Amino acid sequence: MVSSAIRKVHSPAQVSLPHLPASCYSQGVMQVTVKMPDQIARQWGDTPDAVGCHVLEDTAMEGYRAGRLSHRQVGELLGLDYWQTEAFLKERGVPVNYSVADLEADNPTLDKILGRS
Repeated sequence: MVSSAIRKVHSPAQVSLPHLPASCYSQGVMQVTVKMPDQIARQWGDTPDAVGCHVLEDTAMEGYRAGRLSHRQVGELLGLDYWQTEAFLKERGVPVNYSVADLEADNPTLDKILGRS
């Protein structure tokens, strides 16, 4: 039975995705308690760990969509490297946060690398 209060520290190393060694995440981890009805919690999993992982993944996706989290921060939160983060976001249909302004800012660097003047 899933408790209505999930009391679990969710560090990136606990997410059920490919991840970096736990030793990479020795810095502070905030403990967050989420209270929700059991019936809703069960939609994310049968155990507090499963629910916590899904809540963490959803938080990462929505934070990225809203522009509150960078690609790197999503990876750090979930314990993923760059390419694993790319795959995670792509598999869930999350569009890349790359605007026309980003492209214009990157163009001078591309011109320099490619030898264009």
